[in-house]
Amino acid sequence: MYSSTTSNVTVSVKPTYLDHESAPEKNLYVWAYTVRIQNVGEEVLQLRTRHWKITDAYGRVQEVHGPGVVGEQPVLKPGESFEYTSGTPLSTPSGIMSGSYSMQAPDGRLFDVAIPAFSLDSGTPRQLN
Repeated sequence: MYSSTTSNVTVSVKPTYLDHESAPEKNLYVWAYTVRIQNVGEEVLQLRTRHWKITDAYGRVQEVHGPGVVGEQPVLKPGESFEYTSGTPLSTPSGIMSGSYSMQAPDGRLFDVAIPAFSLDSGTPRQLN
């Protein structure tokens, strides 16, 4: 489990390699990751956007931007949390993901919350030719 707290929001991530959806012989490695976003502050917050940075074992970077998460823009009252599961494929047996969520406070101000960097590791050794 990877976890970090920014501006009274704790983000925890648990990645899982999906062996049954992966096909190493085709350079396809798939992970699911479960994210828990918890409001540990004293004001209501709403998640507005996400930004992911996905880096494979060769250092190639893919960035993903979009509204909300899994089709939602959850509102979190103090003490509440929101959990979801998503996934990502890579063409290498390992990589790293990190990113941020844009949160909105009741007064309209937007601020970024860090998603902790987490390792994607299939356990499959990479062969060099």
